[in-house]
Amino acid sequence: MEGNRFRVAMTRDFVDSEGRPYFDQDAWRSLQDEPRIDLEVLEAPEMGGDIPAEVVRAFDAVIMKRSPLSATALEGDDVRLLLVARNGVGFEHLDVAASTRAGVMITITPEAVRRPVASAIMTFILALAHRLPLRDRLTRAGRWSDRNLHPGIGLTGRVLGVIGVGNIGAEVFRLAAPWEMVHLGCDPSRPAEELGAMGVRAVDLDTLLGESDFVCLCCPLSKRTRHMIGAREFGLMKPAAYLINTARGGLVDEAALIAALAEGRIAGAGLDVLEREPPSPDNPLLGMENVILSSHNLNFNDEGNRLGNQSAAAAVLATVRGEIPDNLVNPDVLGHPRLQGLVVQSGEPRQPREV
Repeated sequence: MEGNRFRVAMTRDFVDSEGRPYFDQDAWRSLQDEPRIDLEVLEAPEMGGDIPAEVVRAFDAVIMKRSPLSATALEGDDVRLLLVARNGVGFEHLDVAASTRAGVMITITPEAVRRPVASAIMTFILALAHRLPLRDRLTRAGRWSDRNLHPGIGLTGRVLGVIGVGNIGAEVFRLAAPWEMVHLGCDPSRPAEELGAMGVRAVDLDTLLGESDFVCLCCPLSKRTRHMIGAREFGLMKPAAYLINTARGGLVDEAALIAALAEGRIAGAGLDVLEREPPSPDNPLLGMENVILSSHNLNFNDEGNRLGNQSAAAAVLATVRGEIPDNLVNPDVLGHPRLQGLVVQSGEPRQPREV
């Protein structure tokens, strides 16, 4: 922090096409009311573009969504950046190791996405179970007499399988409780006893795929999880089962998914994420009637926007005060000489639960 001024950059993900911020007003005011902060919305990069090296060297904090931060931008001894406050939970686009080496903290906002993403998953489950897209098309086409030809499926007693029972996955089970489904969870990081206390039976991946009527992906994307659902896994699923992915498109081998859907090896899918975003116009998924698609923002609502903005702003304000922010994904960075002056807030800083 130079000259007692704390420079904060906000990426253009937070402004509309007219340049007006849709950042939560309370969070916006909390930053503007801090006399040590200079807040600036970046002209570049464009939405989703890489954070340039000049930003790393000119600002103390960046509030961002999906703009990548590479090791190249963090090279050298003149890095000024102390904090990347990510509004969201996925951080595969951020070079965490390079950030740690450079003394840059990365925070995320798990509580902001917990309920909105879990609600999005339930939206897919209900829409698929009630065959809502088909009913909409038939009604608009004037085919009223066909309304009893395409029954949906009841959820009571059906099997809900969640891969990754972290912050979001656990919330899915809480929201689904009134439908009295059977709950299966696959998460090597959660003890079976812990899942059992939630009313969830812990199983391995193959068992979950073979028994579930709805398979929901709630895990982060990594080298280990990339294409974790492919042709072999679709072969294990029931022909009447549905795949729901609101996490990351790279978790699924999209070519294998398209084949499974086209050949009727699974009943359908609800996808908020794809391997390539936005999809190419010739992507077969766009023309499949047993697929519901959304544009990687089905969870985008006033609740999530408000909580995410407030959490990101709180991370900035904590850093200005010389405190360790909550939801730090690279706690090893606290050993860096640039951060030696930071102190713990009241109580211990919260660490983010796996998404």
